[in-house]
Amino acid sequence: MLRHMICLCVGFGLDSLFGDPHFLWHPVQGIGKLVGWLEKGLFAVLRIRQDKEADRGKKRFAGGVLALLTILLSVGLGALLLYAAGRISIWLEMVLECIMCGQMLAAKSLRLESMKVYYALEKQDLEQARHAVSMIVGRDTERLGEEGVIRAAVETVAENTSDGVIAPWFYMMLFGPLGGLFYKTVNTMDSMIGYRNDRYFYFGTAAARLDDIVNFIPARLAAVMMMSAAGLSGFDMKNAWRIFKRDRYRHKSPNSAQTESVCAGALHIRLAGNAYYFGILVEKPEIGDGDRAAEAEDIRRACRMLKVTAGLAWLISAGCCLLI
Repeated sequence: MLRHMICLCVGFGLDSLFGDPHFLWHPVQGIGKLVGWLEKGLFAVLRIRQDKEADRGKKRFAGGVLALLTILLSVGLGALLLYAAGRISIWLEMVLECIMCGQMLAAKSLRLESMKVYYALEKQDLEQARHAVSMIVGRDTERLGEEGVIRAAVETVAENTSDGVIAPWFYMMLFGPLGGLFYKTVNTMDSMIGYRNDRYFYFGTAAARLDDIVNFIPARLAAVMMMSAAGLSGFDMKNAWRIFKRDRYRHKSPNSAQTESVCAGALHIRLAGNAYYFGILVEKPEIGDGDRAAEAEDIRRACRMLKVTAGLAWLISAGCCLLI
């Protein structure tokens, strides 16, 4: 247990220093390719038709098989690598654990990618800002105006404070790097096939439901920690609590609006609302009161809350090291 805590603390340091270097292979890349291969294979073997209402039972079954195989193969390979490293040297195993923990966290890469939107808006280049935000959100961005781009960037920082930092940290606290790998596998599957379009409406059911389950506790923990980070960062913690209590379920997912509502309240802006996905308008409720229009500086403010939230997680991990 102590070794896991030490490796997690070092992992936070590695993420803070290096983020996700493009030249270094990342486990999520492998998980993504595995999901793609299994999806194509299952659709071909089971002769599943593309239209939404066709082969519903087959699609649900195939989606369940994909989720199970992806988790078993991803976590199993991670366990095998750690076991092999441990057979060579306990120090090699610890180094590999530290690297894996760092790769499971995404605080720095999230800040860097979202700040690209901020810098593009600073240069008054809306097209570049749309392109930058399209790299970090799942919605269509071609129709977004300046405020829409800002809100999309702030939303993804808020949501990924949970998905990219607190949730993997939570599972690594409990189960070490393999817990983080399990979480990343589930989250990656949901991001790839958890959509409610014609192809994935039934096929992605297992991945989407599993993601809802594994994020249930971390999303609420992330909201509480982000609320504390808002107060420590000089933002309106009281209003964050008010909007959180009122709007935390204004989303089809039981988890996504938890941190979004905190961020909207802390910054006194409105988030969420209608958005286009694959050219189709999806109506969604708004979160927050929108006491003022969102501005580019809100992206930087959201990143500050993300950074402080990650810092709180590190402090808890370090505290656990001292107590064990």
